[in-house]
Amino acid sequence: MPSTRTVVFLCLHGAAKSVIARAYLNRLAAERGLDIRATAAGVEPEPAIPLQVRKGLLEDGLDVRGHRPRSVTPEELAAAWRVVSFGCDLSHIAPPDLAVERWDDVPLVSEGFDAARDAIVTRVQQLLAQEPQAPTRHSGRHPRSPGATRDGLRPRGNFAR
Repeated sequence: MPSTRTVVFLCLHGAAKSVIARAYLNRLAAERGLDIRATAAGVEPEPAIPLQVRKGLLEDGLDVRGHRPRSVTPEELAAAWRVVSFGCDLSHIAPPDLAVERWDDVPLVSEGFDAARDAIVTRVQQLLAQEPQAPTRHSGRHPRSPGATRDGLRPRGNFAR
């Protein structure tokens, strides 16, 4: 069985964009049966996740109240399957040969949670679409309605599932 691949999402404070990306990648990968998990970190971490982010994700059925922003480590970057940066300069901490995807075009969360979340989810879906989906087994239960998550909630926003 292959080991779990890790995506490290980085934003300056490790408290908004990276947290949103981590929450959605973990949800969507699990729904698709992919052995991929995400972490969120920052280069200058804030002490807490802003209320706007906690509230917006909770409304989407994702609870990040137990998450605390933290600093990324060089070891974490070196061990990652993929590293995604939201506008961070990693030159002082990343190995010189590290490939970093730049998602610098994502809108600021402080200027609108929904727009930032929708842009992040679209990018996460594109990242996961590059991976083959795990085979599914029929459970005998009725399928969820299109777009509904395991908890029956639909994410707010205008993006395809």
